[in-house]
Amino acid sequence: MTVYDYTFYDSINRNAVCFNDRQAWFEVDDQRTLTFAEYKEQVDQLANGLQKIDVQKGDRIGVLGKNSLEYFLLYGASAALGAILVVINWRLSAEEALFNLNDCEPKLLFVDTEFQEMIASVKKKLSSVKHYFNLKPPGGNFTEFNTLMDGPGEFELIDVATDDGWVIMHTAAVAGRPRGALLTHGNFIGANISLNLLLNLSAEDVHLNLLPLFHVGGLSMASASFHAGALNVNMGKFDAQQAVGLIVEKQVTFLYDFAPILSSMLDEHEKTGKDIKSLQAVLGIENPETIERYQKLIGGTFFCVYGQTETSAMSTLGRYNDRPGSAGKTLQLADVRLVDDNDNPVLAGEVGEIAVKGPLVFKGYWNLPEDTAYAFRGGWHHTGDLGRFDEDGFLWYEGRKAEKELIKPGGENVYPAEVESAILEHAAIDKTVVFGVPDPVWKEGIKAVCILKKGQKLDSRGLIAFVSQHIASYKKPQYVEFVSEFPLLKDGSPDRAQIKTLYGGPQE
Repeated sequence: MTVYDYTFYDSINRNAVCFNDRQAWFEVDDQRTLTFAEYKEQVDQLANGLQKIDVQKGDRIGVLGKNSLEYFLLYGASAALGAILVVINWRLSAEEALFNLNDCEPKLLFVDTEFQEMIASVKKKLSSVKHYFNLKPPGGNFTEFNTLMDGPGEFELIDVATDDGWVIMHTAAVAGRPRGALLTHGNFIGANISLNLLLNLSAEDVHLNLLPLFHVGGLSMASASFHAGALNVNMGKFDAQQAVGLIVEKQVTFLYDFAPILSSMLDEHEKTGKDIKSLQAVLGIENPETIERYQKLIGGTFFCVYGQTETSAMSTLGRYNDRPGSAGKTLQLADVRLVDDNDNPVLAGEVGEIAVKGPLVFKGYWNLPEDTAYAFRGGWHHTGDLGRFDEDGFLWYEGRKAEKELIKPGGENVYPAEVESAILEHAAIDKTVVFGVPDPVWKEGIKAVCILKKGQKLDSRGLIAFVSQHIASYKKPQYVEFVSEFPLLKDGSPDRAQIKTLYGGPQE
């Protein structure tokens, strides 16, 4: 730590002074409220409790649960101690969660009651975990969270630097395995400053915290709101009717959206007539029809964004109306260029791989130095995404590179190879190709085109049910088509591009 370092815990200390008794957090489930001063006090208590069970700088702490005050307190206490929070997507299967946890070897694990049976089924395989805690009190089979809050004394201050790791978020399973993206304090401080500047956030704003805190978008929004002195209104799980009621009650001014969140809230608004015109800013990824409906009905501004976990959720951002269909312009704290396969910059109007540099770029993939070095070749982070700049500097997203094809149903990242691997475990399947197709609800859906083994029978419903037993439910195909043969390349492998041309597009 030097005089120049600034961490999330420093922002906690700063806000306890600057905003003191202003509300920082409202917990919807049990109506708890916390001021900025009270949040710091509880973070310090939790840091003290964690230190007493030997949590040290660099130790990993696993967490599996829905959004809660306790979850956000763990972010604060980890920041104070220089520990690294390993956040697990609660939609994963037991085996998927086990892989991500063992990949990072956490010393502690905090688990919501509803996921404790799943963790119990793999507990013998979690050799690094020394202590298990209930995430949200009361109840559960593990040690109560509040036992960490009751100890006497104060925690010992730890030297933590801006560039130290703060959180590990696992990305989708490229090449068959997820990769843990290590994000630093500096990454999120930079993201906070960018969001606060571009959305003009202040202590008068109210954020509806509805994206999961294991998601980079969820944490970025909650962190940026906290940094600005705004109130975080926290939902444990999204519900459109409840969300509309909260916008009215708390006069929510902004939120992050993935389809179909916004459209479901607009449906509720039109059905009930409740006034949600306080919601003047929404950012995220959405269908043009929903964006224009929101702006017409509510009169607010929709901000389009491009980013990924590895860039702290953002690289470009812009008002939808400035250039409809684009992802806006490069952020003030980023540099974005488009390159060809030889890493040469391409001209305006040409498609190239999106490469990013600057303080928003993550520290690297956990324990994968070769993957990190390849992604960072030439001093730029290579995203695997394709885009083009128009003559005015607006970025237009053009999909994924062929070797890194990605499907994004409802804001989640799914690699076809992972779904194909699960499908091929079924005894009746000979070959399969998986790809993304337009979907009216999730913006992009997952389709599997399959060839059955000779003499085998299987229907779409049976295959979908089988896949959902092996990987997270959101990764299962929504559409399945059985065919007798695939178009092939010269080497005998399936011609993925031709298969997508034949069987892709809007589905019935």
